Amino acid sequence: MENLALTRPVGTRLVPGSPKVSPLGGFSSIKLLQRPSPLSLKFNYNSCFISSSGIDASQTRCEAIAVDTSREVEELADMDWDNLVYGITPTDYMYVMKCAKGGQFTSGELQPYGEIGLSPSAGVLNYGQGLFEGLKAYRKKDCDVVLFRPEENGLRMQRGAERMCMPSPSVEQFVDAVQETVWANRRWVPPFGKGSLYIRPLLFGSGSILGLAPAPEYTFLVFVSPVGNYFKEGLAPISLLVDTDFHRATRGGTGGVKTIGNYAAVLKAQARAKSEKYTEVLYLDSVHKKYLEEISAANIFLVKGKTISTPPIKGTILPGITRLSIIDVARNEGYKVEERPIPVEELFEADEVFCTGCAVVVSPVGSITYEGKKMQYGNGGVGKVSQQLYSAVTGIQWGLTEDNFGWVVDVKRYIAEKTNVL
Repeated sequence: MENLALTRPVGTRLVPGSPKVSPLGGFSSIKLLQRPSPLSLKFNYNSCFISSSGIDASQTRCEAIAVDTSREVEELADMDWDNLVYGITPTDYMYVMKCAKGGQFTSGELQPYGEIGLSPSAGVLNYGQGLFEGLKAYRKKDCDVVLFRPEENGLRMQRGAERMCMPSPSVEQFVDAVQETVWANRRWVPPFGKGSLYIRPLLFGSGSILGLAPAPEYTFLVFVSPVGNYFKEGLAPISLLVDTDFHRATRGGTGGVKTIGNYAAVLKAQARAKSEKYTEVLYLDSVHKKYLEEISAANIFLVKGKTISTPPIKGTILPGITRLSIIDVARNEGYKVEERPIPVEELFEADEVFCTGCAVVVSPVGSITYEGKKMQYGNGGVGKVSQQLYSAVTGIQWGLTEDNFGWVVDVKRYIAEKTNVL
């Protein structure tokens, strides 16, 4: 996992009706804050104009007509889209919703992106009672903005919340919050092919607590940031080190949910691997120390002929949504997919190895080192199966191929249906 570099918008250009830069480095709009959320506005939704030479942020703009018939013009944020990194860029708005212990989440609101108030005795700070999710919004060639399987993230957050003794938003509330946040920040969705808008939903114990117990209050928050490739290599082979000293998760623990503590626990092993010039760490099970589990923030797959194998989901491995999608796409492409325990020795026999995750989609593995032995794959290039599955999934995400699975959600249409505009 790359360290997130804090970046600022480059020369943000303000146009009539656009948000004003706030002291927090985000953006605020008094006009919008006078209403509960953008869902209460009636829009003539994005009409994007694209130059014949291709998509260019400087030549792409979207028009919106407010309910009072006054006309606003929104442009893409003025950034260097060609050199977008996987880092934090402060955007316009974040979504916040709160809930008391034993209660239910009811309604939330958009707020200007910025710092949040938190007591030093908050449950998340003292006992790590928190979860996060990760998904992306993509801008298609026609400028429409889409999401990829957001309901699956909502379901996974619910499962994680139950494990961590927290209330959770319903799947509908989760998806509504994500859609509303993306729509409010749509000028930060990169042009087609330039990157994506990373979406980070958080759920954490925000109430004060001293004794070891569930927090008395919880906050659900969604923020976004435009991002480039997770690995600097892009779709290029990465190198992995099998770590035999550290373990990511144990039986009966929280490895199967997306709790915040799972990620802090891998930093030591990750730093050691990077110091030895490896891209990432591949972990083994903590009981037998011989079966593959996952890398720090992605699932792992092995290819042998027409068979693709991946470790089973049994409590120590995160059930990745990209993992689930790759399995469905691979079977649809005619591959046999096995979910089974994989001994580390099978790395020596594999034709290809690749990783999957929201941030990387598919990342081919060029080499893996285990106990001093280095295995290489693909002759330094991207393997055939890795490329095929990457193209199939990203084709759906970017709207380049037909979505026969029903996975893509159009944000404009979703918001319009919520406001009865269509």
